[in-house]
Amino acid sequence: MLNKAQEIIDLCREKNCHIYDLVIENECKTLKMTEEELRAYVDKVIEVMKDSAKSNLTKSDETRFKMIDGFSKITYKYATDKEPIIGRFAAKAMAMAFSTSEVNAAMGKIIAAPTAGSSGIMPAMLVAASERYNFDKETLQNGFLTSVGIGQIIGKYATFAGAEGGCQAECGSASAMATSALVEMLGGSPEEILNAASITLINVLGLVCDPIAGLVQYPCTFRNASGVINAFIAADLALAGVKSIVPFEEVVQAMSEVGTSLDEGLRETGLGGLAGTKTGQAIRKNFLNLEEKND
Repeated sequence: MLNKAQEIIDLCREKNCHIYDLVIENECKTLKMTEEELRAYVDKVIEVMKDSAKSNLTKSDETRFKMIDGFSKITYKYATDKEPIIGRFAAKAMAMAFSTSEVNAAMGKIIAAPTAGSSGIMPAMLVAASERYNFDKETLQNGFLTSVGIGQIIGKYATFAGAEGGCQAECGSASAMATSALVEMLGGSPEEILNAASITLINVLGLVCDPIAGLVQYPCTFRNASGVINAFIAADLALAGVKSIVPFEEVVQAMSEVGTSLDEGLRETGLGGLAGTKTGQAIRKNFLNLEEKND
């Protein structure tokens, strides 16, 4: 897989192909799969995503500390019954992002895309966009495979780990992958896809990772909800013709440098940010006490 934005754009133009075509070629070679087998596997992944995005829209799981219980159901009802400020489409997408976060917190089945803490963003985008635009199966596959290519670039130049790069590396990366899939599914060019991916990361550079008690629930669930909106915003801007003057791989490198610069307490240690607040520390103490009793 090529690693620089301009190389990818040039090769797609030369071969008259899409980013997902390059991904398919690379993945089939690496995994020793046929394209048909690869697409069948992607179908299974997408189905899990759809299930997690819809699972809690009308019900609520109960978690130990009740930090995020019912957010999906509440938001979905609001989006259905009211006229949300951001519109029903976006509000429902946030509810879907909450849903996967809640399924994850309840130890349900999810797809880490790219991490468990950011797992609500891609499913919410796929389901919301599919319902709105009635994408067929192949279009969804192509979108998802495009996101794989974007993820590979992030993996080369940076990290997906909140403990290394902050939440920008988790929810930021998930948003970049989601927006790339969306732009592809809406007929965008490779250049527009890479511009959208750049914009999503630029929007969250420096975002810290501060989960209370080390649990990817709070504030992570809010960042999943805002992450899918970030993906929508970036897709609109890129499709409108807005460009990032800094190429995608350089934006990713900047994200990596920013992550390294973050104080250790702001990288998934449970010491800083919201995790370091009086309430956050009280929940952490309670969690540790409960864990000791269960040992």
